[in-house]
Amino acid sequence: MSTLMHEKIQILLEEDCCHECEGYGEDRICVHIESMAELPTRFGDFHIVAFSNNRDDKEHVAIIKGDVIGAEDVPVRLHSECLTGDALGSLRCDCRDQLEAALKKIGEMERGMVLYLRQEGRGIGLTNKVRAYALQDQGLDTVEANLALGFRDDERDYAVAAHMIHSLKVKSIQLMTNNPKKIAQLEQHGVKINRRLPHILPTNEHNLFYLQTKAEKSGHMIDFHGKEHLPEQSDPAIVEGMTADQIKAMFEG
Repeated sequence: MSTLMHEKIQILLEEDCCHECEGYGEDRICVHIESMAELPTRFGDFHIVAFSNNRDDKEHVAIIKGDVIGAEDVPVRLHSECLTGDALGSLRCDCRDQLEAALKKIGEMERGMVLYLRQEGRGIGLTNKVRAYALQDQGLDTVEANLALGFRDDERDYAVAAHMIHSLKVKSIQLMTNNPKKIAQLEQHGVKINRRLPHILPTNEHNLFYLQTKAEKSGHMIDFHGKEHLPEQSDPAIVEGMTADQIKAMFEG
């Protein structure tokens, strides 16, 4: 692992201890770097950086590959916590597949990071997500279930993520996403996004309807068989089996 990166994060940690700002978004969210450590994983060697915030007791982390501090064009994936998918392997969503694919791709790159955000159930919490599942068992889709419970289709807020990116002094990013709301919110909070990296994975019989609903009702840029190919999806895509040199050459072209 990079000793230089470890030292840089340590400096940020010391500088950030007394950090105060007006905050991001309607809730004026301000985050603080709290701790960091090396994180060897099955997907590669990373650093993990823990953040606190002034709005609630939720802790968020950045899982970092290589030296991202002060860097440009850093590949970034925002991943919202999903206990049922990430930890239990639920087939009702593609969350675990999305997380593992992002860690694997970034683990093979020179630099990049995954921001793991504590926004369970698209921001409605674990208990309400289970309630939404029960409504889906009765025939509602994922958006209809949220609305029936009194929520918007997506309650997530990416102000925390924007602040985390700025706290790490990342100058610009390549955002690994299919969700236009992530792009809009990050740009709203001053994050410079130079490119979108599509992050599309195979479906299964349990999550196909869920993903189709996200595409049709929530605007996610997911291209299914027989559906018109969206212009945005002409962006270069990182696929399994590509080497770090192939990925680098693709974006230098």
